[in-house]
Amino acid sequence: MDANQLLTNTLSPDQAIRTDAEQKLEAAARDSYPVYMSTLAAELANESSPSHIRTAAGLAVKNALTARDQSRVEEYTARWTLLPQGSRDDIKQKVLSTLGSQEHRAGTAAAQVVAAIAAIELPVGLWNELISQLLSAMGDANNMRLRQAALQAIGFTCEGISSDVLAAQSNEILTAVIQGARKEEPAPEVQLAALQALFNSLEFVRANFEREGERNYIMQVVCEATQSPNMPVKVAAYECLVRIMQLYYDKMRFYMEQALFGLTVLGMRDSEPKVALQAVEFWSTVCDEEIELALEAEEAAEFGEEPERVCYNFARIALPDIVPVLLELLKTQDEDADEDEWDVSKAAGTCVGLLAQVVGDDIVRLAVPFVEGNIKNPDWHAREAAVMCFGSIMEGPDRKTLAPLVESALPIIIEMLRDQSIAVKDTAAWTLGRISDLCCDSIKTDVHLPALVQALVLGLQDEPRIVTNCCWAIMNLSEQLGTNAAAYDNAGEPTDASAVPTTPLSPFFEGIVSSLLQATGRSSNESNSRTSAYEALASSITHCAADCIQQASGVLVQILDRQQQLNEVAGQLVGVDDRNNWAELQGNLCSVLMACVRRLGRETLPLGDRIMTNLLTLIQNGSKQPTVLEDAFFTVGAVIAAFEADFEKYLGAFLPFMVEGLRNHEEYQLCSISVGLIGDICRALGENSAKYCDDFMNALFANLQSPQLNRSVKPPILSCFGDIAMAIGAAFEKYLQMGMSVLQQASLIQTVDPNDYDMIDYINSLREGICEAYVGTVSGMRAGNRMEALQPYVEGMYAFIGLVAHAQTQSQASEPLIRGALGLLGDIASAYPNGELKALLSSSWIAEFVKAGRGRGNGSETRKTAAWAREMVKKATK
Repeated sequence: MDANQLLTNTLSPDQAIRTDAEQKLEAAARDSYPVYMSTLAAELANESSPSHIRTAAGLAVKNALTARDQSRVEEYTARWTLLPQGSRDDIKQKVLSTLGSQEHRAGTAAAQVVAAIAAIELPVGLWNELISQLLSAMGDANNMRLRQAALQAIGFTCEGISSDVLAAQSNEILTAVIQGARKEEPAPEVQLAALQALFNSLEFVRANFEREGERNYIMQVVCEATQSPNMPVKVAAYECLVRIMQLYYDKMRFYMEQALFGLTVLGMRDSEPKVALQAVEFWSTVCDEEIELALEAEEAAEFGEEPERVCYNFARIALPDIVPVLLELLKTQDEDADEDEWDVSKAAGTCVGLLAQVVGDDIVRLAVPFVEGNIKNPDWHAREAAVMCFGSIMEGPDRKTLAPLVESALPIIIEMLRDQSIAVKDTAAWTLGRISDLCCDSIKTDVHLPALVQALVLGLQDEPRIVTNCCWAIMNLSEQLGTNAAAYDNAGEPTDASAVPTTPLSPFFEGIVSSLLQATGRSSNESNSRTSAYEALASSITHCAADCIQQASGVLVQILDRQQQLNEVAGQLVGVDDRNNWAELQGNLCSVLMACVRRLGRETLPLGDRIMTNLLTLIQNGSKQPTVLEDAFFTVGAVIAAFEADFEKYLGAFLPFMVEGLRNHEEYQLCSISVGLIGDICRALGENSAKYCDDFMNALFANLQSPQLNRSVKPPILSCFGDIAMAIGAAFEKYLQMGMSVLQQASLIQTVDPNDYDMIDYINSLREGICEAYVGTVSGMRAGNRMEALQPYVEGMYAFIGLVAHAQTQSQASEPLIRGALGLLGDIASAYPNGELKALLSSSWIAEFVKAGRGRGNGSETRKTAAWAREMVKKATK
């Protein structure tokens, strides 16, 4: 392998040469890994090689050690650890020697390789001398580049490794890092590397932050670094302050009073945008923490307890000083900036919004004068800042406080959708979206709605980013003013939303959907505008009243026309972009088709042949694109629910595709959707689904036994047993023995580690599925008058409820699981009301479990279920 030439070629502007070189390097790594790693490490360490070749060599070594995909990580880890000790030591020595290179890019590349090796070796007890080697390198006062690279290596290592692996060496690491971060450090490159390393190590120096003396010194060094004349050092120092506030809010009261408040206000006024950005982020972080603390305090108050952590109200205290600065920063927009580029003005807008959530009404008196003073300013920067400010304070203050402000501002903001500035129009559309989402009751339907809808519909013809925000506002209006909002009787009780005769949006419905259909016809999806238009169309259909059904049917026909046209061009697609665009459009069409079918229900039956022909064609065309199949299967689910027993006509054509989906263990989400469709079919066909259930049950049993299938699919499979049993009643008896055996085996899965929260969540999910299966089985067998067939399995169900009750005492059972187990208990008790289960149901733990279910920590549904279960148990034990 000619490493030099191959590395040169990986940097070629010619894509063919570059791809060829990358493939040859991958082949070399695969076929002769020891030689590959040794050769590249030597190239990295070679002082006579050009800088770009050495950097490319370092990158190639790092890429052979690290990966994003977990299976790749395991493969690369095994490959490295299987190298002979001598080979690994030789590579590490070459890499460590490169840290001292005067070519700083080679030193940085070496630091990345050190961290990549450390991520493999340190967690398994290898290379324990690494940190001491790096600390020793930092002691070389004559080699600035070595100190810089050693600090970078520490920083990268801290970033890539779990904090508990390095916790034992936190003192040594912190001492070295703080030494380099001091203002006395003569080399700004070293100080910068030290601050970056400190940023990455902050999480595992918690013990040091607990000690006041050490904490004071760390804070002093970081605060002094914010005054550095070197801009990257200054920015890094502010980044550290943001992270410190995030991790150690409870320790910051003294420092806020003494330094941080003043430093960050100065920082926000800094002429360097990167500094100002971090200073704004500091206050956003304060707000994030205080929002979280308010939620904790609210939760504690519900139980009559004191919150564990104290909120120091930093945001409220600083409000009069920081809001004026933030509002001025809103005016610093760059007209040419990319809409996705994060800048100071966007950060300031976000911070104002977070402050509003923390302090509520208190922000209004500071924000309103700014809005009034700038909203009609000739300078677009001021107008956009004013409307951004208004939109940002919509969440937090009391609605009664905001209502008069919204009422008076709405006509002006609606008019701003016709502004000459694209930025002003975009933010006005966003603000209208915020108002319609958070303060919709302040929109007077007779006064504001006609002008508002007209402006939003006009905005659908504007720039893509304006279209996206107008679509969001239309979605919010349809949700807030549509059938969901109107579906309550005079007593405030919910009624059938589909029966609502009209809504305030009904007079505008036809104009809205025709404009949205036009917007969905855009050739590109820039700024997500086309997808947003489809989403708004689906939402408008979902929430439309009975007087809009005819127009909704018209939309369905147009969507079917478009889908048919797309299906016809499936064979003409060339290249990845074409296929992705086709798949995206099909997904959009499916979302609207689902909304139409759900809203129109059985009225779509006359179009059933056309709908299913389209969907079956789509499934055939999209067989190699999992997302397309998922969208199509979801839509079939909506059709099954709408057509009910009449869907059987299409089942023969659809079943082969569904069975294929059930067997597709690699695309587990598609498999999970297919499992859900079995439940849909059984609910729709009822007892008539029995003839298909042999195939269904065999497929489900096979999936449960598959080691390849993602475990997240298994709870829905268990739950599906219940759907089948409820549908076919007594006919489920033939599956009873096997089904009950599987449920019992699944219930035995436990976690040995009480801190393995992922496993606890999975077990809860699994048990929820088991519970639903048991409930469905009891219901089905009871409806089929076959309770005597179920009786041998009642003790197993009883034991399962006992498992849940025990988990509940350990605070390891989710509320849905507790509610499900209580429901199952009540079902069993009511199914055997003549004392057959008196001995079982009289156990003391049953009463304790029911009592816990009625406790105040649970929601009203759980408490109701527990009360019902108690009554059923009482009757069954008389």
